[in-house]
This record gives sequence, C-alpha cells and structure tokens, in this order.
Amino acid sequence: MHLIIANKNYSSWSFRPWFAMKVAGLYFQETVIPLDSPDFKERVRKLAATSKVPVLIDGEIVVWESLAIIEYVAETRPDARLWPTDRAARAHARAIANEMHAGFVALRRHCPMNMARPVKPRELPSDVVADVRRIDAIWQMCLARFGGGGPFLFEGFSAADAMYAPIVSRFHTYAIEVSNASRAYMHAIMELPAWTEWKHAALLETSVLPVDEVDWPLVLREEEVGIVQ
Repeated sequence: MHLIIANKNYSSWSFRPWFAMKVAGLYFQETVIPLDSPDFKERVRKLAATSKVPVLIDGEIVVWESLAIIEYVAETRPDARLWPTDRAARAHARAIANEMHAGFVALRRHCPMNMARPVKPRELPSDVVADVRRIDAIWQMCLARFGGGGPFLFEGFSAADAMYAPIVSRFHTYAIEVSNASRAYMHAIMELPAWTEWKHAALLETSVLPVDEVDWPLVLREEEVGIVQ
C-alpha cells in the first residue's frame, strides 16, 4: 500500500489514515506532497479527481477521503482490528467517526492543526465552544460505555481514535479545557509511538502556510521555543 499525504504539520486529513495504519502495525509506503508545492494539485489530480489528499494506492485500487481509506484498510486487513468486534460498539464507533468526518467545522477553522506551534491558549467563540463540549461528551461517553477501563474510546485502539487524533492535537496546541477523562484520553493518544513519529517529522518541516498560522504574521515554533518573524 502507498499513502499520499500532505504536510504532517498541518494536514489533519492525512494524519487520520496514516495514524490508523501505523498504530495497527501495517506496512505501507508514504509520499508527502507539501500543500504549498506549485504542482500540488497537478500531481494529486493524476491520482484522484478531487486533487486532494490523502490518497491510498493498493495495486490498481485507488481510494481517497480519510474515512474511506480507513474503511478500505479495515476491510482488506481485518487483522488490524480497526473497528470494534462487538456490533453495538462498532455501530457507535462508525457513527462518531462519521460525525467527525462531516462536522465540527467551527473548531476546525478557528483552531487549525499545527503540531509545531507551542501550546498557547486562544479565545474561543461560542460555536467553537459548542463543538468542544460535544466532542468532550462523545469521548466521556465512549470511555465509560465502551472503553472497558482502557485508555481508548473502545476496548482497543480503533478507527474512531484515528479519526479524532487531529482533535487531540488541536485541544493540546490551543490549551483547550476538557474533562479529566478526556484529558487522560488525550495523553494516551499522544504517548503512542506513531504520534511521536508523526510529530517529529512535522517539526522538521519548513513549509509555512499563513492560513493555518493563527498568530500570523508571527510563526510560533515549538522546537525554537520562540518566535520566527
């Protein structure tokens, strides 16, 4: 399998299937095409008509859209166990994964994923607060009902955790307050080796996208513990 993704610092859509496949221990090749590359759309259009990443290539099969890629991997690699085995848990996992895929637009726009930005609060408008509260409630309910006492939303790491991983990054980066249960869940996700691998690569990237830099024209970078002007 070959996964085509964009900047690891910014691309939340790319992060989801990459994270799911890495945590599941699946082997795959990856190609990063920076979003600010002059030929970005041209290169991606050759793979998918949407001209967007991520794109998964598996032989002659091409799949785009984060959740569709995860579903394909779960179907073709059942040993990865990306969905819960229990039918009720699996149905709930799919529902919240789809809610993530289609919703929380206010939070996404106001708090773009930026893994290289140091932790720094940002004032949240009411619509973003509503998104945060809904996600916090989702996490608390899943942990209590399906988590089995473990650290993840369902008994083991699942596609649902991968779908919400960029939210974990956002909540952390912008120091967003959540419940104790959700905070513990975030720590568990960020302690995974796959998270460390992705973030390390993100910190090494040099591309700067003003639209995803909420402190613009300042560019805050964690590794420099300071400000680049």
